[in-house]
Amino acid sequence: MYLVTGAAGQLGRGVINHLLTAYKVPAAKIIAATRDPGKLADLSAKGIEVRAADFNDEAGLVKAFAGAKRVLIISTDSFEPGLRQKQHDNAVKAAEKAGVEHVLYTSMPKPDTSAVLFAPDHLSTEKALAASGLKGWTALRHNWYAENLFYSLPHALKSGTHYSAAAQGKTPYIARDDLARAAAAALASDKGGKNTYTLTGAKEYTVDEIAGLVSKATGKALNVVHVPVEGLVQGMVGAGMPEGMARLFASFDENIAKGGLAGVTGDYKALTGQEPASFENWLAKNASAFVEKALAA
Repeated sequence: MYLVTGAAGQLGRGVINHLLTAYKVPAAKIIAATRDPGKLADLSAKGIEVRAADFNDEAGLVKAFAGAKRVLIISTDSFEPGLRQKQHDNAVKAAEKAGVEHVLYTSMPKPDTSAVLFAPDHLSTEKALAASGLKGWTALRHNWYAENLFYSLPHALKSGTHYSAAAQGKTPYIARDDLARAAAAALASDKGGKNTYTLTGAKEYTVDEIAGLVSKATGKALNVVHVPVEGLVQGMVGAGMPEGMARLFASFDENIAKGGLAGVTGDYKALTGQEPASFENWLAKNASAFVEKALAA
């Protein structure tokens, strides 16, 4: 039995889709876990077992994980200080108590040195896995989703200016669906032991290179203005963003500038047997969505 947490989210649904289609796992061998089972009626109709799973409830997680051999823990999205770490600790402990053989976890690149403000949560979870009594575990270190660009670039396209503190740092963006396929491949395999994979796109880009590609794909001018991290924070605060959130987003750029996401690996191909989608192809498929979001911004 293979269990996927966060199954109602986009990544979780993607993982389950690849389990069914790419890796031919029977629906009866898949468990979809979520805080709101009512959102997964479509998966239940396919024969997938749907279970309630609240990361704040360790005892409930033990019940949710019961009978599962391999469990994928998709990182929770809480930004409340300390909460995500506690939630992940609950999940690791619950997996041990439920007799799970192998836990897979969606982490991030270089969590021990990353400037991203929530990196300590990922590092703590990897350490919890390493210190656990689990027979095996796998850390899937996800590089930046290509879809993350939808958070910033539509507003930039509307104004024609993108303010960045990423300097000349590089990012090998990878599509969410590729990350879902890699997670499905790792989950569906019978590989044990303790493993770490850093999943990246096929090529890395500076913010100026990304802006040039997006401008060409959308037909809209996009000028990058490089600013210091504190200047980026103050600009976001001035635009109405709470300071805590502004510092979080600015830490993404700071991490890129420091090389925290740099480097292309072959880990995606090692797991899936194929190359990740190129950023240019992903962008071509999503150019119209950028334009639509820019108009709505």
